[in-house]
Amino acid sequence: MAEERDAGSKPFYVTTPIYYVNDVPHIGHAYTTLSCDVLARFKRLDGFDVHFLTGTDEHGQKVETASQVAGMTPQAFVDKVSGNFRDLAAAMNISNDDFIRTTEDRHTAACQQLWRELAARDEIYLGSYAGWYAVRDEAYYAEGELVDGPEGKKLAPSGAEVEWVEEPSYFFRLSAWQDRLLALYEDNPDFIGPDSRRNEVISFVKGGLFDLSVSRTSFAWGVPVPDDPAHVMYVWIDALTNYITAAGYPDTDCALYRRFWPADLHMIGKDIIRFHAVYWPAFLMAAGLEPPKRVFAHGWWTNEGQKISKSVGNIIDPYDLFDRYGVDQTRYFLMREVPFGNDGDFSRRAIASRINSDLANDLGNLAQRVLSMIGKNCGAAVPQPAAFSADDDALLASAHGLLDTVRPLFDAQAFHKALEAIWAVIGDANRYVDTQAPWTLRKTDPERMATVLYALAETIRHLAILVQPIMPESCARLLDQLAVEEGARGFGDLGPAGALRPGTALPKPEGVFPRYIEEEGEEG
Repeated sequence: MAEERDAGSKPFYVTTPIYYVNDVPHIGHAYTTLSCDVLARFKRLDGFDVHFLTGTDEHGQKVETASQVAGMTPQAFVDKVSGNFRDLAAAMNISNDDFIRTTEDRHTAACQQLWRELAARDEIYLGSYAGWYAVRDEAYYAEGELVDGPEGKKLAPSGAEVEWVEEPSYFFRLSAWQDRLLALYEDNPDFIGPDSRRNEVISFVKGGLFDLSVSRTSFAWGVPVPDDPAHVMYVWIDALTNYITAAGYPDTDCALYRRFWPADLHMIGKDIIRFHAVYWPAFLMAAGLEPPKRVFAHGWWTNEGQKISKSVGNIIDPYDLFDRYGVDQTRYFLMREVPFGNDGDFSRRAIASRINSDLANDLGNLAQRVLSMIGKNCGAAVPQPAAFSADDDALLASAHGLLDTVRPLFDAQAFHKALEAIWAVIGDANRYVDTQAPWTLRKTDPERMATVLYALAETIRHLAILVQPIMPESCARLLDQLAVEEGARGFGDLGPAGALRPGTALPKPEGVFPRYIEEEGEEG
């Protein structure tokens, strides 16, 4: 509960989009959730009071139809399918603090209060809608946005089929918010990331905004509009409200809301940037609420160079990756392989290379040979160093300086750059081992050997602490082998103050990052 939180630590609220339960969890869901988990873990280690939210979007026409096909009530259907996303989060070792479902009573109350607030401020009016609607996208499209499909059919920009819809609808006065949204973007340059998405949103808003249909009457599976139950709320006003529901809205005086709203970061896929960077801040400001501080839209994955689609049958199942490569190895690959924010390609060759080169050869081999030498030559205890040489100081300084290097990169969601910086120090440490040759010093200068091995062990301690957000289980095993207590693994323990104590007994070292051996007949 908020009242039990550490009042002295700085709050940080990060969210995934809520995932639509008509979909099977795939690599896109895993990627978004993982990026939030990495950031949440980093912030916790850095002393922040983190509130990390994920969940499921359970209303709408697609769900209603899918439940009918399955011979289930909509509620029974979403109860079953929502569990798939909880299971994926557990399988990926995701550390979310809350899991929200849009069918919860707390969410209905929040949506209806937001609606009442908008209506009281004359931001919503009743009219009628006639236009193109894509059921798959849960989105309306203007005539000019449609593209030509096969046999002369008109399709949404996403390729989804569209149908002409005419029905009564409530509208949000989005057209009145163009200037205020542009002012929001100008006054808050970091509100949208990366820059390519920021430019896209600004261009869209400058092109002119139309009032937005925010209710439907052609289906019933949704949050009822207050005082007009013939209408249910359109998916985006319903779904987007989850972020304030989980912060305690409509009780804006509660400790949770006062501590965590506005959210520090909404992490999303690039396909829903318009809803989060245009509609959502407009809804909030129109209701007299603060908009979030930042929206970051990452790119999409392809599979072996090919666009991922159900029809092609090349959807990447995250569970297959975990079973084949390992959870932490998959987490590392997804955060390292592609500049975060760009599109990227998944290939078996690439992930095997990352596992064998970056993890087994670089970090794994560094830890294994250093800890093995300590076990054999230093009585299986942290060695006692003598005076440090310039080379020792240089290595330790690079380890001590890593947090200041990677912190702004994590804050900018440049996860790949942060990992590059960490692996640069791993490279320094491996070269240091080769240059210092402690196996030779064992015979010629045992005291110097102990100093070299201490500097390396201390460097590995820093590396393991800093890599925890990406590979928590593997780094926990490394820190166990260094006998670092569980309460001494935060960023506040980095540097000389938290240094390893000479003479501390160490367990027998074990390899943490095995090489990936291709299965017989496997390509790449």
